[in-house]
Amino acid sequence: MIHSEIISQNREVKLNPNSHLLEMDPYDFELQDISEPELFREMFPYTEVPKITYNYRRVPMNMPKEIFITDTSFRDGQQSRAPYTKQQMVDIYKMLHKLGGKKGKIRQTEFFVYSEKDRDAMLACMDLGYEFPEITTWIRASSKDFELVKNLNVKETGILTSCSDYHIFNKMGLTRKKALDKYIRVVSDCIEAGLRPRCHFEDITRADFYGFVVPFATELRKLSEQSGVPIKIRACDTMGYGVPYAGVALPRSVAGIVYGLQHYAGFSSDMLEWHGHNDFYKVVSNASTAWQYGCGAVNCSLLGIGERTGNIPLEAMVFEYAALRGTFDGMNPTVITDIAKYIVHETDYKLPPMTPFVGKYFNLTRAGIHADGLMKDTEIYNIFDTEKLLKRPAVVAISATSGVAGIAYWINTHYHLKGSKAVDKKDPAVLAVKKWVDAQYEGGRQTVISDDELVKQVALLNDNRFVEDKF
Repeated sequence: MIHSEIISQNREVKLNPNSHLLEMDPYDFELQDISEPELFREMFPYTEVPKITYNYRRVPMNMPKEIFITDTSFRDGQQSRAPYTKQQMVDIYKMLHKLGGKKGKIRQTEFFVYSEKDRDAMLACMDLGYEFPEITTWIRASSKDFELVKNLNVKETGILTSCSDYHIFNKMGLTRKKALDKYIRVVSDCIEAGLRPRCHFEDITRADFYGFVVPFATELRKLSEQSGVPIKIRACDTMGYGVPYAGVALPRSVAGIVYGLQHYAGFSSDMLEWHGHNDFYKVVSNASTAWQYGCGAVNCSLLGIGERTGNIPLEAMVFEYAALRGTFDGMNPTVITDIAKYIVHETDYKLPPMTPFVGKYFNLTRAGIHADGLMKDTEIYNIFDTEKLLKRPAVVAISATSGVAGIAYWINTHYHLKGSKAVDKKDPAVLAVKKWVDAQYEGGRQTVISDDELVKQVALLNDNRFVEDKF
């Protein structure tokens, strides 16, 4: 009886709306306002490769009923490349709207507001009147930055709230308590001005999860409950340290972070976003893991363009969504090709040709034996019907074994010739290119013929049927 009374006095039993089970959770994490920064040197020795450590603690998978994508192409995506012009931003925003579909699977996009050009572009996009992607902004946690956004007629703004001691102590020169107080003050100002705050928990995968992250998130939840204004958390894997494997120890466990923000801080899935970077090649698997363990949104950029190694490629998560849900749910994946072509042509962006889904050679078969199979049945060596889903037919590289059929196939796909405009293996152009190819291999060549070489040979024919697509 004494034991039961102690439990009833100190612990609360609640019905979990997701699992529909009664839960008794005694945990109440308080801010650990330490005097020296916790840098987790056992995981991040700096002079060595960061360590992936395990504590074998597993959390339940908890895929939300609704998952969606948010975009940072005009914010993080502009931090590592020449800035877009106003017109380019408007054009790309229109294509994002078309890609996301009427259901708004691409839910939001965020803009910088520091320059007049960015503000003008944002206002021009707002004038289009699209419901999706909703336009939001991004500011640092300062009163000066807040003044920039409070009169722009946006409903939500992101706020940089760095949460690792690397940032709190070593960059900002604050203590955890002073940082938390500063963040809460700016968030409160946003709420008073009628804005929805979205707190960007920068460097969360190097932060003291129970000593700062959960206590800070708990204070945000309390503030949200008091004000009646929803507050989002964007968990930012700023350095790409996140790990998707089961049983990995915090702060690097993606599943553990999402679970903790839900279970210990009380944030629902629709109030959680994952923002990743690709420093360790885990950006897509981490984003998918975040979705599966309870994060409603993954924050992406087009073509993965972003700081250092880049962000989560938005186009990757469109296909990841379809793979997990069995449907594009209104999204139009063919627009991905339009966006990639636009960015390459209009902004002179150097897109690596092997980039999945969008690179020039992503569905190119070079090996001679593979090319032969592809010409007989594209399904043998193509990942899916790329012509239907991306307006990108499977292509082959020409080798000694390609023959006139292979050359005709290359010309038709490279120059987008269909129906009556398509060439066959008896076409003079095909025979002329075949003669040149044969001469190459008779001279001892062993490697495949590159597209650039073939384009030069076709150009020598002076045949106006063949117009080069530089994408």
